[in-house]
Amino acid sequence: MIDRQQLEAFAAVAETRSFEAAAGLLHVTRGAVSQRVKLLEQSLKAVLLLRDKPVAVTPAGEILLRHVNALRMLEGATLRELAPASTADAPTPVAVAVNPDSLATWFPAVLWPLLLQRNLALEVIVDDSDYTDARLTRGEVIGCVSREPQAGAGFASEPLGSMAYRCYATPDFVRMFFPGGLTVAAALLAPAIVFDRKDTLHEQYLQRRFGFAVPSFPRHYLPAPGTLMEALANGIGYGLLPVRQAAHWVEAGRLVELQPAQALDVALFWHHWIDEPALAQEVTRRVVGAALAQLGGVEEN
Repeated sequence: MIDRQQLEAFAAVAETRSFEAAAGLLHVTRGAVSQRVKLLEQSLKAVLLLRDKPVAVTPAGEILLRHVNALRMLEGATLRELAPASTADAPTPVAVAVNPDSLATWFPAVLWPLLLQRNLALEVIVDDSDYTDARLTRGEVIGCVSREPQAGAGFASEPLGSMAYRCYATPDFVRMFFPGGLTVAAALLAPAIVFDRKDTLHEQYLQRRFGFAVPSFPRHYLPAPGTLMEALANGIGYGLLPVRQAAHWVEAGRLVELQPAQALDVALFWHHWIDEPALAQEVTRRVVGAALAQLGGVEEN
């Protein structure tokens, strides 16, 4: 049996990336946290944490952190069955990782029914869909929206459908920068609006358009979907938006498509534990159902 105090001390350090922060969270001294983690590592004969700044979790620690998250969900479900009245105010902490565009479009259909159940305290971690699966592997989340079709060992991958992106700008911006259409010369002059440095959709779009990479185009980084969309609608630059997000601005005449015949479809997948506790299974069911209803043309149950 793994000592529970030692396990919680390890989890607190792994989640906060700090022995000091973990001590504050657990209301004990830093020395007590360090001693508990040390004893746990000795009992498991494995190094769980790298004592850097911030603290890093080792591969063995990642496996144990996933165990902690599963244990918390199982314990929460058990306590609610045994004494539902006394645990009504003690929801189970659950974290998921989602890309910004999903969170701004279809993912709220997952959130509201889950949160209304009152049995979980949800943390939504926002990251690029090329990087979310690393958070699942590290044990930070119980599931993630990813562009990677293949899940890692111990995880499963569920297809969610595709998000359709198109390239938009204001009519005035098009007249100023693209009078002859989206050419290489125009792309090297016109400012693009990109989410952040992890976002490669614009590069992919230009490469598909021209048949080769265009790495040196001018760009603004605006890491908030709503702000990025408003920047496009205000003529700051041109860029990619999910079709469902841009629909209102297109109907109002604020945005037009640069290349109406060219779209970029991004397939999305839900990665999750193969052996899921009941609460995690409920999250997976809601994510897949909502995504298929909105992205894959399937009725939601």
